[in-house]
Amino acid sequence: MLAPPSPPLRSAPGLRVPGPREEHACEGGAREPYWPRLLPLLAALACVTRLPSFRGPLWSPDEGYLAVQARMLAHGGELYETVVDRKPPLVPWLYAGSFALFGDDSLLPVKLLAVAAQLLTAVLLVSLARRRWGDGAGRTAGVLYLLISIGLNPEDAQAAAFEVFMLPCTAAAMWCADRRRWGAAGAAVACAFLAKQTGGAVLLPVAWLLWRGGAPRRDAWRLTAGLGAPVLAAALLTTPSGFLFWTVTGSGAYASFTGSELHVLVRGLVNAAVLAAACAGIVPPVVRVLRIARTGAAELWLWLAGSAAAVLLGFHFFGHYYLQLMPPLALLAAAALQILPRERTVRAVVVSGCACVVFLAWGLLAPRPELAHAARLAQTVRAHTGPGDRVLFWGMHPEAYWLAGRAPASRYLTAGFLTNYSGGRNGPQVGEKYAVEGAWPVFREELRRHPPALVVDDSRGKPYAPDRVPSLRRVLAVGYEAVARVEGAVVYARLPSVRQQA
Repeated sequence: MLAPPSPPLRSAPGLRVPGPREEHACEGGAREPYWPRLLPLLAALACVTRLPSFRGPLWSPDEGYLAVQARMLAHGGELYETVVDRKPPLVPWLYAGSFALFGDDSLLPVKLLAVAAQLLTAVLLVSLARRRWGDGAGRTAGVLYLLISIGLNPEDAQAAAFEVFMLPCTAAAMWCADRRRWGAAGAAVACAFLAKQTGGAVLLPVAWLLWRGGAPRRDAWRLTAGLGAPVLAAALLTTPSGFLFWTVTGSGAYASFTGSELHVLVRGLVNAAVLAAACAGIVPPVVRVLRIARTGAAELWLWLAGSAAAVLLGFHFFGHYYLQLMPPLALLAAAALQILPRERTVRAVVVSGCACVVFLAWGLLAPRPELAHAARLAQTVRAHTGPGDRVLFWGMHPEAYWLAGRAPASRYLTAGFLTNYSGGRNGPQVGEKYAVEGAWPVFREELRRHPPALVVDDSRGKPYAPDRVPSLRRVLAVGYEAVARVEGAVVYARLPSVRQQA
């Protein structure tokens, strides 16, 4: 067991010394029932805070992308070959497993799994804080985490997407490292990476705990083996070259900062401000204790720093990236509040609860114009095609395939792969020559072998519109005619003469 943190300075003004019932203790030595009382509260909080996620069929294009991937895998698709994305395989496999068990017409099972993931994250944080600072700190960490866990735009916080399933893996990595279970810690880091690449940032505090504990060389090997085995297995279960390309080496243009720098910077600052508002109850005590006392939690600061670096990586600053900051923030808040007077804990919980209510109302009441637009497009596509027809949505909303119940004509489910339009980038680096390496020859061959019955141009004035993409413009000019318009989107059907020749 690692040495407990140094006690706070008794002479520091405004601080308190934890009482006997709050002293560091082994979890088995609690005098009163702890988990039977706390778990129902955490479960209720997890359910309440995730209520908006059950509003409507889905929340974000990421959920839509995962749903379409899972359907393609169920029909014989191969990940990183005929089904591609710039993400590791764990969450697509999770969706595919859910669809295999419960059907692919609803994301309800996946949304329930997201609730369970948030609850598991909170439980692991409780255990970490309780081991270090006592029962009260454990309760504080778990409750505060769930209260701030929805403190972003609902599209980012409520989606059952990559980050939500990555968070319990990062918390598990810290939990195992705190108990010197290095093989399990490495496996948890690997699972975090396999959920999303930036989850691997938790390796920084885990490695710090290994080094600080003076662990022998065999423990370092255990950590390495635990980390390497799941990643190697995932690569072999897919295809090693495809796994390496799509998860590591093939995203250079996507991760570039060039193009729409001001737009991206504003997005980052806005999302940081939204998160700061959600954390208004916990930031002041953390800053106060940082100034006047030691918390003995260097690994938590490393966890926060590594998570912040992960948010910066890729220079997109999407709101869901910021979810990775929440577990270390909750633990740092628990570390600070167990030193400060008890009324500060009450104030932190109340302020965080009020902020949570605001974000909860936002999620329950906010309009969903893009989802409504995708639903109308899907309805139009269903009216013009049969269940066996392939279609191509030329846009950034892959959920339309899932809503329409039609198979994609290409493995590239968004125009971003073929133009580098990603996350609102509208600068000079958008066009065919900035596509994923080798994508256009594959795309042309897909359209030649299986021409889509419909092509839906959903660019709506964006820089990837067909008039700025010569290859797609030629395809539409030769073989398709416009048959409908839906709120700025143009629906093209194959010409009868082309269908007869095919």
